[in-house]
Amino acid sequence: MADKTLANWQDAAAKITIDGRAIIDGKRAQALSGETRTTINPANGEALAEVANCGSEDADLAVKSARTTFDSGIWSQMAPGDRKMVLVRWAELIEQHADEIALLETLDVGKPISDTTNVDVPSSVKTIRWSGEAIDKVYDQISPTAGDCMALITRLPLGVVTAIVPWNFPLSTTAWKLAPALATGNSVILKPASNTPLSALRIAELATEAGLPEGALHVLPGPGGSLGQHLALHMDIDGMTFTGSTPVGKQLMEFSGQSNLKRTFLELGGKSPNIVFPDANLESAAASAAVAVYYNGGQTCTAGTRLIVHESIHDEFVAQVAKHAGSWMPGNPLDPDTAMGPMIDQGQCNTVSEYVDIGKAEGAELVTGGNAVMQDTGGFYHEPTIFSGVNNQMRIAQEEIFGPVMSVIPFRDTEEAIQIANDSIYGLAGAVWSRNINTAHKVAAAVRVGTMGINNYFGGDITVPFGGFKQSGNGRDKSMHAFDDYTELKTTWIEFE
Repeated sequence: MADKTLANWQDAAAKITIDGRAIIDGKRAQALSGETRTTINPANGEALAEVANCGSEDADLAVKSARTTFDSGIWSQMAPGDRKMVLVRWAELIEQHADEIALLETLDVGKPISDTTNVDVPSSVKTIRWSGEAIDKVYDQISPTAGDCMALITRLPLGVVTAIVPWNFPLSTTAWKLAPALATGNSVILKPASNTPLSALRIAELATEAGLPEGALHVLPGPGGSLGQHLALHMDIDGMTFTGSTPVGKQLMEFSGQSNLKRTFLELGGKSPNIVFPDANLESAAASAAVAVYYNGGQTCTAGTRLIVHESIHDEFVAQVAKHAGSWMPGNPLDPDTAMGPMIDQGQCNTVSEYVDIGKAEGAELVTGGNAVMQDTGGFYHEPTIFSGVNNQMRIAQEEIFGPVMSVIPFRDTEEAIQIANDSIYGLAGAVWSRNINTAHKVAAAVRVGTMGINNYFGGDITVPFGGFKQSGNGRDKSMHAFDDYTELKTTWIEFE
């Protein structure tokens, strides 16, 4: 994997066989309507695969199967240690097919092959393996009661769970959802984003091979507006987890209330603050600031798109960041040397360009970038972009662009930095850079986000929870805390005669 060249990956891409059929009852299946949807390779705009376009009738079939499987107890009541072994085997199979799955993710999403091989696939393997290994370490409780009675507190699976995942990190977020949901004994219906379903379909095949019972996992590609809504309103689904935009998350909460109050937890948008003080390691902070915005083309909910810099170092620091931005010029995602690939589609590329125009119209200064590039490839590429002279009321500072656009905002003192950071409808992630332990901890504690880095950005691993405050959502992915979202607590009160 490490020694493969662009030519090697291009040859592998030319030979790969892609199966776009859904997975129902552990088997590949066409949509009952026979309809398919053509997915597009973002790197060249060419057709990539024909994928099953599932609808409400497919959803009803999957829900019925999932409920039957859950009620049978074949998975839900399996000993946790035995469920663990299935998940561990599943992780091993993904690892064995790592190159194939990484290539599918790159072709489907446009993510650089260096990211899919070194980050997305390994982290997904770790998520599934860790969740499997953890599940037989979860203990129930006995509450402190009087001597003539006993109260048992047990943790039970929700039942049938729908997981709806986004297009920007389809493999990683699929693992974040499936691993704890399955580990705790639920049956799951996964709806991948309609334009990026390929890695989810492939790893679900491997789950069956690992020993997951038929009916415990279904994968239904299809449109969010109809299929996703049908699942969200379904009266026989007990829980729903979603990663995506804030407007869609709000709709899903409404659908939960309109149906059966299925437990709904959400990881939504962000406009994350990255705060730099003069006493920070400015070289490290500048390099990290570029990573925080340009990784995955800025199509990242945690992207540090608001760079909040002390006024005394503003010009110097912006110049440093601009130099780093040059190393993030987009390129062919099959090239191992490429750091940033294309936007997901032409619409997203157009959205980024529209926000560049908005920033100019609002009076922000375009420091570097601002253009769609590589248009002769047929792909959807946009160069890394920096605006300075931004105030926090501008649209480019308040609205999630989901592209490689950085807004630099100056601040005078610690209190103003905190005020700017919190002046957002979102609260997903952020960072503060300072060598002063008091400043760093004061700011980190005061900024209302789910994950805050001190002298780092994108910090964390599977052992810590991930999720947001405010309109960035509720619930948590990763860590043992994720198990809480997929389980119910039950009290059994016993009185002795």
